[in-house]
Amino acid sequence: MYALEAEKLVKRYANHLALDEVDLNVPEQKIYGLLGPNGAGKTTLIRIINQITAPDSGQVRLNGRPMVPDDIQLIGYLPEERGLYKKMKVGEQALYLARLKGLSKQDAAIRLKYWFDKFDIESWKNKKLEELSKGMQQKVQFIITILHEPKLLIFDEPFSGFDPVNAQLLKDEILNLKEKGATVLFSTHNMSSVEEICDEITLINKSRVVLHGNVDEIRRRHSKGIYLISSVNEEVAEKTGTVYDTLSCEKRSNRLYLTVQKKPGVDTGQLLKELSSQYDLRSFEEQVPTMNDVFIQTVQQ
Repeated sequence: MYALEAEKLVKRYANHLALDEVDLNVPEQKIYGLLGPNGAGKTTLIRIINQITAPDSGQVRLNGRPMVPDDIQLIGYLPEERGLYKKMKVGEQALYLARLKGLSKQDAAIRLKYWFDKFDIESWKNKKLEELSKGMQQKVQFIITILHEPKLLIFDEPFSGFDPVNAQLLKDEILNLKEKGATVLFSTHNMSSVEEICDEITLINKSRVVLHGNVDEIRRRHSKGIYLISSVNEEVAEKTGTVYDTLSCEKRSNRLYLTVQKKPGVDTGQLLKELSSQYDLRSFEEQVPTMNDVFIQTVQQ
């Protein structure tokens, strides 16, 4: 079952078509990447899901039924443009926003104590938000987003402003939330983060969906049949093959390193058989493109 579905969403602003019959199917308890270049339509889609704006046509479904206004309480939304009150004390506004999400004062206080301790913010709760570093402010916003334990979480560039240590802390927490049953819609331009935590993605370009599916399967589909191999036969000269082309050959540290590409119609077994007959192989690894490579290739096409 899908936790979130968007069907043929269309949204136009004056002469600009922001979404052109966009579909989105986010499975339950998965981390789903929403990708695309600037201006592709991602923010418009997120605003429609959060009922900040309405589509011109199409429908959004939550847990298999059309969304209604009260469903906003079931969503935790971390926008790219953070929206906390700079002059208000951290603890006070966290408690206030938690109450708006339906938590009792007692429950909110207990949960805030847990998360403030975990994120090392407890000693800062009586400070005004503007007194905190950008990274600390981001932690506060993240805590407020997840505090009411929504089943659907929407994170828009959640790692912006974080150093590597705190970015990893957040990634670990997002994975923990998934394990506890949450579904995560995750928008980012950081393709390494997509590879680390996303199960599936949808890529939007120029208002339309141009790619979607499982992250590993997408990377394999975009593979060009290039393999990296090494051999102990340092003295062996670069060879040509009947089922492959040699793209590069280098000798170092008593090893021969080659990059080869399968010829059209050749399977991996045929390639490995021929290479094994020519070289004393020590490693054989396909060079699968990164999500960054896939993103650039797809958008440029």
